[in-house]
Amino acid sequence: MSHDTPLIATIVIGLTLAFILGTLAQRMRLSPIVGYLVAGIAVGPFTPGFVANQGMANELAEIGIILLMFGVGLHFSVSELLAVRTIAVPGALFQILCATALGLALALWFGWPIGAGLVFGLALSVASTVVLLRALQERHLITSQQGRIAVGWLIVEDLVMILTLVTLPTIAPLLNSSTSAISDPGALAQKLGITLVGIIMFFAVMMLVGRRVIPAILHYIAHTGSRELFRLGVLTIALGVAFGAAKLFGVSFALGAFFAGMILSESPLSQQAANESLPLRDAFAVLFFVSVGMLFNPLILVEHPASVLATVAIIIVGKAIAALAIVMAFGYPLRTALLIAVSLGQIGEFSFILANLGVALQLLPEEGRELILAGALISIMLNPLLFHLLETFGPAEVLARNAAPNEIPAPSKPTAVTKQTGHTVLVGYGRVGSIVGERLLARGEPLFVIEDREDAVAGLRERKIEAIAANAVNALRSANLGAAKRLIVAVPDCFEAGQIVEQARATNAGLRIIARAHSDAEARYLKEYGASDVVQGSRETAEAMIASLDPPPGDPDA
Repeated sequence: MSHDTPLIATIVIGLTLAFILGTLAQRMRLSPIVGYLVAGIAVGPFTPGFVANQGMANELAEIGIILLMFGVGLHFSVSELLAVRTIAVPGALFQILCATALGLALALWFGWPIGAGLVFGLALSVASTVVLLRALQERHLITSQQGRIAVGWLIVEDLVMILTLVTLPTIAPLLNSSTSAISDPGALAQKLGITLVGIIMFFAVMMLVGRRVIPAILHYIAHTGSRELFRLGVLTIALGVAFGAAKLFGVSFALGAFFAGMILSESPLSQQAANESLPLRDAFAVLFFVSVGMLFNPLILVEHPASVLATVAIIIVGKAIAALAIVMAFGYPLRTALLIAVSLGQIGEFSFILANLGVALQLLPEEGRELILAGALISIMLNPLLFHLLETFGPAEVLARNAAPNEIPAPSKPTAVTKQTGHTVLVGYGRVGSIVGERLLARGEPLFVIEDREDAVAGLRERKIEAIAANAVNALRSANLGAAKRLIVAVPDCFEAGQIVEQARATNAGLRIIARAHSDAEARYLKEYGASDVVQGSRETAEAMIASLDPPPGDPDA
């Protein structure tokens, strides 16, 4: 019996290929997004073999867009933006204008109309949130001055793109003219007025009603104690508000989902909502990137190499020069300017959304979307290399001399090995690790700490405690494990802990290694990798509770 199941085939094959190619990209120290896009190319109509259903892939991508925008709203921080508003707002707007102008000039050189050039330039102007945050996290720069500016910059770019997605369908008929960007000012004013009224009404409803109702619903569900219902409630809010915004107020799915996330971000349950929606959000985000890859014709790399190179040059060189110039003009140090320039030298999810919308509105030619996809693939692949070149060949002395007094310097590469012997190496200084560390310090034991949070490491160094800010998987060699007394792995992630334990055991076969686990399965996993002792949180809690019980009747100790 044969089954015609295009939806299941699209999801299963798309996710399977995305997993395989995303893993390969990760192993090559590239963003997994590259693997997801290549998976889409593999199941697209321009390559041989299985061809996924494009219509269904686009429907799944729409859900991916909604959940992506919901996540952007959940993590939207007005305080972060206000903290760096003096540079992030003018800097982002200046860079967007420069990139859009360069894209428009290139489009006019191609012979495209002005409307296509504007969409093309805007798509090249906005960096990928996923790629930028990943790059900053890997280098422990999120809490640095450079990181705060880059994140604030990104928030401004996202807001501009959201505004573009809302207004573009309204003005598309007027931009379709190849002779004039505004052929009828009266019609433009009327369409924009209608759009503005819809946005204002939606904003008013969300502020007056949604701001009270949405958190109240989640609080009620949370008090039921059902994690399943809480997760379902979060997804219902994200999808329902986006759908209602489009049907009732005429605004885009993207804006509705963004507002739903932004409203929910004010609730004390926002972090839990983000955590519960993350798995499904990630899955549909992967399908979104796969669907985008399906639209890419690899032949453009062969047929129009000069156009691809010019597009990549705008993304990597043009945007970088604009960012470097504006940051330096505001008196910030060279290190900040260089890191922001490199961080923003790529494009991603918003570019794809805008390109698809431009093609759907008959503003952007298919070739334009393919150039944007090619530019995204190449820029995302080159971004880690640019960071490596900056870290390796950057003028470190000049950067250090130009550092601002309030700037948190980027962590140095953990190559120096500690000279301590008979010491305890503590990996992770969070809720658990800090308690263990303080107890060891109280006993006067020598301690070496590896922690990925800059603020925690800075506090330890102020107390003359040797510590480095790094991911222990990459920095364990600095701990001098061959001469250490013990290793305590206090990080909560079992897979990361497993890699650390495996490396440590290979370095010192006789080292005592103590790790933490959340379940029996995790405990077995860590034991298999070489942990001497594994402390399981739930089991230890249960034992402590039993020990606190009143002694049974007849007990002589009663």
